[in-house]
Amino acid sequence: MIAHLDGVVSEVAPDGAVIDVGGVGLLVQCTPGTLARLRPGERARVSTALIVREDALTLYGFASPDERATFELVQTASGVGPRLALAMLAVFTPDALRRAVAAEDINALMTVPGIGRKGAQRIVLELAGRLGVPGDGVPGGLAPAGAAGTGSRAAPWRDQVRAGLVSLGWQAREADQAIALVEPELTGAPGPSGIDGTDGTAPADGLADVDVAVALRAALRVLGRT
Repeated sequence: MIAHLDGVVSEVAPDGAVIDVGGVGLLVQCTPGTLARLRPGERARVSTALIVREDALTLYGFASPDERATFELVQTASGVGPRLALAMLAVFTPDALRRAVAAEDINALMTVPGIGRKGAQRIVLELAGRLGVPGDGVPGGLAPAGAAGTGSRAAPWRDQVRAGLVSLGWQAREADQAIALVEPELTGAPGPSGIDGTDGTAPADGLADVDVAVALRAALRVLGRT
């Protein structure tokens, strides 16, 4: 098993990245939140899980060993494969997923693209007590995208969230509408109607410090209600 990659990021796409390790470019499929923390030309370390199929070898990358462990564990539930497991971690942090399962929050689980009511009920039944107890700290791994020094103001967070939603199966129009709805709570900027109770001092260019992973989850919550 390949437990992690440590190398220079060569490329970043909506659903994966290429990391150069010893002159070999390895493609890893990642959640949009993990991809948002990777910058081409910069060195990165990602935890990985290798999925072996008859017709393919696919490497999945994660911001922390906790995400990787959760990714592997949720696949023990009936009907949950690697792509659905990755979608679950695009919507939830590992701790948020533990809380949703522990609380038997079916509606929360149904916000994951590809999970219906019966699927959510099955996940709760089969994973109850197996995901562990939510921790109080942030698991080690890649630095948060909104942390100081990561250059988040230069990052086109809207484009990254949009690409992440499209890669999860939503239409581009739906993604844009969801982003417009959640932007006020993320940046303090006026919403689509221009009436949101703000004082008008928030940046109007959309370059406020926004954690892409947080923005993606907020957009998915909106889409899950529609």
